[in-house]
Amino acid sequence: MNTNSVKICVIGLGYVGLPLAVEFSKKFSVIGFDINSNRIEELKNGHDSTNELTPSELESAGKISYISNEEEIVEANCYIVTVPTPIDIDKRPNLVPLIKASELVGKNLSKGNTVIYESTVFPGATEEVCVPILEQFSKLNFNEDFYVGYSPERINPGDKQHRLPDIQKVVSGSSIDTLNFINFLYGTIIKAGTYKAESIKVAESAKVIENTQRDLNIALINELSIIFDNLDIDTESVLKAAETKWNFLSFRPGLVGGHCIGVDPYYLTHKAQEIGYKPEIILAGRRLNDGMSNWVAKKMLDNINLSKKNHILIMGLSFKENCPDIRNTKIVDICLELNKSNCEVSVYDPWVSKEAALEEYGIELIDYPEEKKYDGIIIALAHNEFRDLGIDTIRNFGIDGHILFDLKYLFDSSEVDLRL
Repeated sequence: MNTNSVKICVIGLGYVGLPLAVEFSKKFSVIGFDINSNRIEELKNGHDSTNELTPSELESAGKISYISNEEEIVEANCYIVTVPTPIDIDKRPNLVPLIKASELVGKNLSKGNTVIYESTVFPGATEEVCVPILEQFSKLNFNEDFYVGYSPERINPGDKQHRLPDIQKVVSGSSIDTLNFINFLYGTIIKAGTYKAESIKVAESAKVIENTQRDLNIALINELSIIFDNLDIDTESVLKAAETKWNFLSFRPGLVGGHCIGVDPYYLTHKAQEIGYKPEIILAGRRLNDGMSNWVAKKMLDNINLSKKNHILIMGLSFKENCPDIRNTKIVDICLELNKSNCEVSVYDPWVSKEAALEEYGIELIDYPEEKKYDGIIIALAHNEFRDLGIDTIRNFGIDGHILFDLKYLFDSSEVDLRL
């Protein structure tokens, strides 16, 4: 456990990997690897397009080298895999990035090395999927020649209050010595402390239920908002009243997208079905949350004049406020549903790259909304920029008699026409 003898290679420099690599570089020698050569070049030039780290934070890094050359990672003796684990079109786990990363590490693994996975997976994936690949490509024996651990990421994109060092880290290892080493490793950078899980499967399970629980809580509030809407009762007013009780859990209705909450539950249900159990509550919550975009679109269509072609402005495209991440954003589903009803949809998001929106979803973002043009306006995200515009400016984007639908409670109920 000598910091001078540890050389870490972080595989994947996205929202999770980059902050991790930079923090570790303040204590250890670090290689930051990503298959995207453009990403490597921007980081070398001191720019992070995810906006997780500022130029000054990148400059504060210690001994770190950014590479996309696979041959150079062999210099490391501790590998940390932080690649994405999405779902496919059928909502099944897509383990291709994880498998490819394991193959890459396996080719470069040496005796005595440790491999740590941070990517969200189903219980058992590390030992059942990743370890055999590491053995196959390295020709080494697990828990004899190399060792494995799992420490689930807890990054919250766009959140400047809860940063990596401030979030307690769960750690696990394939042996007692491995667990102690991994605990030492993360303990050097995590101010909030670490928690030793009993096994790798326990750590994997803990991660996947964190977001499953949030998904179900939001699903409940979403269903309540639909019920209250039909009863002509303001949901926010109900929630504020209920929050006066000390043990009421505070959640708000909304769209559930992104790479975590809208995805992770499917990893758990996949494993459950694999062992012969059919989940009911978890999948019911997923269906409800996945259907909220269509409900929002229908609500707008029910309140505008459908006798003509309508022009709708959607403010926001990323999956959450103050963040450029558009992975699995449910705002796209609103666009598609409105387009089906012959609406012309304009999308404005100052946080999102025009190139990324066009490449990923075929959406051409506008530079800025036009005045007196839109029949309906949907405030889909609570970006600081939207709040700063103010209700009067946003109202001025609409024609006389337009409908303003505030999904994020950005403004008072008396100032908007529709809310969740």
